[in-house]
Amino acid sequence: MTKKKHTEQEQEQTASPKEEIPTPETTPSESQKAETPEVEKNETADLQAELDAARAQMQEYLDGWQRERAAFANYRRRVEEQQEQTRRDITASIARRYLEVLDDLELALKNKPTEGEGAAWAEGIELIYRKMLAILEAEGIRPIEAGPGTPFDPRFHEAISHEPHDEHGSEEIIEVLRRGYMIGDQVLRPALVRVAQ
Repeated sequence: MTKKKHTEQEQEQTASPKEEIPTPETTPSESQKAETPEVEKNETADLQAELDAARAQMQEYLDGWQRERAAFANYRRRVEEQQEQTRRDITASIARRYLEVLDDLELALKNKPTEGEGAAWAEGIELIYRKMLAILEAEGIRPIEAGPGTPFDPRFHEAISHEPHDEHGSEEIIEVLRRGYMIGDQVLRPALVRVAQ
């Protein structure tokens, strides 16, 4: 009978399906279950710290880039202003020489003849005078407004005399002896004037 029992047990074991025995890989132990949330928390904290550091570094680089961009824009603006000022200075230097010729033409035209061959000649001189004025205006050079009765302004006028005058009030221009000119906002040459006292 013992033999029979033994064979029956063997048959039962072969006939019934085997139950799966949990392996350590498939079923975590209690200690592993407890460690998993802590490991995830640590990993999350580490990732968050890395993200915060990357964001801080990105902001630092962005701030530096914006500062450099602004500094470069300021530098470029300064260089352009310096180039414009240099161009104006060169133009002014050359124009001062031609202003003397313009003065001579103005003096010649004040006493121009009105009849005969001299009148035709004077018209030609006047055309040359106007052409020179147009060239100067194209370079940004314009005459300073001054005339009899205009208030004297030491920024734009140079007084060669102060004298009493019946027709003009005090500090008014009596006569413009030599025309003044400006280039942009700068005085190229002040106007020479007589001023009433």
